[in-house]
Formats: sequence, C-alpha cells, structure tokens
Amino acid sequence: MRKKIKRSLRVARIVVYKETLVNYTEHFWTFLGSFVGIGLIGLMQSFYLSASDNLFLVGSFGATSVLIYGVINSPLAQPRNVIGGHLISALVGVTINYFVPYDWLAAALAVSSSIVLMQITKTLHPPGGATALIAVIGSEKIKALGFGYVISPILSGVVILLFVAMVFNNITKKRSYPRNKYWYKVWKRKYL
Repeated sequence: MRKKIKRSLRVARIVVYKETLVNYTEHFWTFLGSFVGIGLIGLMQSFYLSASDNLFLVGSFGATSVLIYGVINSPLAQPRNVIGGHLISALVGVTINYFVPYDWLAAALAVSSSIVLMQITKTLHPPGGATALIAVIGSEKIKALGFGYVISPILSGVVILLFVAMVFNNITKKRSYPRNKYWYKVWKRKYL
C-alpha cells in the first residue's frame, strides 16, 4: 500500500513539475503571433476609422488570440472552429438584434443560440459567444452595420488572425498549426 502511495506522489510531482515549466520559446512565439495579428487588425482600422471608432478590433478577437497563439493544439483553436464559430455567432447575433427589441433578451438569445448552433455544426469556439453578444449590445455603429458585421469586422479579422497564426505557429519545428493537416488534404483533393 505504501509503495502505491509513494508511486502516486512521485507521478503527481512529475506532472506538476512538467505543467509548471516555463518554455520561453513558446512564450516568445505566442507573444509575437498575437502582437502581429491584433496589430494588423488595428493598423487596418487606423487607415479607415478615427481612433474612437473601434469597429475592426472586436473584443472577442482577444480571446481568439489566446486560443490560436497560446493553445494551438486545442480543438477549439482549429481553423474550422475559429471561422465557423465566429461567422455563425455573428449571423445569429445580427439576426436576433433585428427581431428582438429588448437588449437583455436579445443578448441572452444570441449567446445561447450561437452556442447551440456551434455545437450542432461542430464549430464550437468560445469567443464566438462574445461575437454574438457584441452584435446585440455593441455601439450604434456596430448595430448599424447589420449583416455587414459578419463580413467586416468579423470575417476579415478572423482571416487576418488565422493567416498570422499559420505563419507564426509553423516557423519552428516544435509548433504546428493547425493541429490536424487533414482538412487541407481533403480540400486539396477536392478542389485542386
């Protein structure tokens, strides 16, 4: 019995040790990728809008950056989930905003509906809930975009973030994004 307890403690120490190791290279690439991704969206915004009109820098992009630059092997950080989750949520948010007059009800419906639709389509991406919420409770400028919100800032921003993630997460041999290259092989066989 004592041997089992000692062995369990030893295994627990090893797991805790490995989980708390600081990998400076990983942190460097995470920082650089997220900096360039969000920076490019901000730069694009600065050419089109004044400093007070934050239409391209959507809050949910910060959470997406955490996933696609910091937790690159997570199923929730893969391109299908990132694109699908944001687009479905943006469509749901804008649609509900048109039909539901009360912000509190629209917010609850938008987030809940987008989660269920992401689950059904297997494109679950947690920042998508924020994308739907922003479509409902955002400023009047965001609401005025209507379904244009889906294309810009959401689709354009997601494409920029994914492009930067694919570049920076594949620079070193230790990082590989997306996790499963299968989606590319299927696309290549189907369309090329």
